[in-house]
Amino acid sequence: MESFTKVFGKEKTVTPLWGTTTVGISCRDGVVFASDTRVVQGYYLIAHKKGKKILKIDDHIAATISGGVADAQAIVSTLQWEARTYKLERGVSIPVRAVANIASIILFSMRMAPFYTQLMIGGYDEEGASLYLLDPLGGFSKEVFAGSGSGSPVALGYLEAELKTPVDTSSAIPIAIKAILAAMQRDTATGNDFEVTVVDSKGYRELGPEEKARYVKTL
Repeated sequence: MESFTKVFGKEKTVTPLWGTTTVGISCRDGVVFASDTRVVQGYYLIAHKKGKKILKIDDHIAATISGGVADAQAIVSTLQWEARTYKLERGVSIPVRAVANIASIILFSMRMAPFYTQLMIGGYDEEGASLYLLDPLGGFSKEVFAGSGSGSPVALGYLEAELKTPVDTSSAIPIAIKAILAAMQRDTATGNDFEVTVVDSKGYRELGPEEKARYVKTL
């Protein structure tokens, strides 16, 4: 994706580059998200080693972000506000598909100056677990598993080979972790550490350091 900026009165083409790896798996009993934690500028400069790329939308919905951090955070903040407003006005939690629809509308409305970001939105509601992948122009699709970011080709290749669906969250967690670790080995913009989030009938839950360490020992 190219953008243009004025430099000394002349137009200069700037090609922004960002890198990350996030994956999502829709399971029988919930959705598993995993990501690395490296934040880069210009693909090669490590700007932060503990960036958070899995964000809570509501107690039953989460989103992963890749691409431009500011664009992604602005959209997620809007979705969080929409989820709270929906609950206050109707007394029930917003459906996962409704959040994906709202994100799609936001992205499509900015198609002349697109947000440089790709989102995955997933969660657990009355219809069960669901996962949606959105592109920068607002197109979205329901997926069994998906990935985004510069390391996603490696991660998706691992998921294609190893994931046998349908699967439970307990079985999907180590597979998601392995997919992120595989991307860390092949993509310079993916690295440092990983994080895992599970969204099921009990709500939103992030794996702590000790729990992650136990999973790594069994891989």
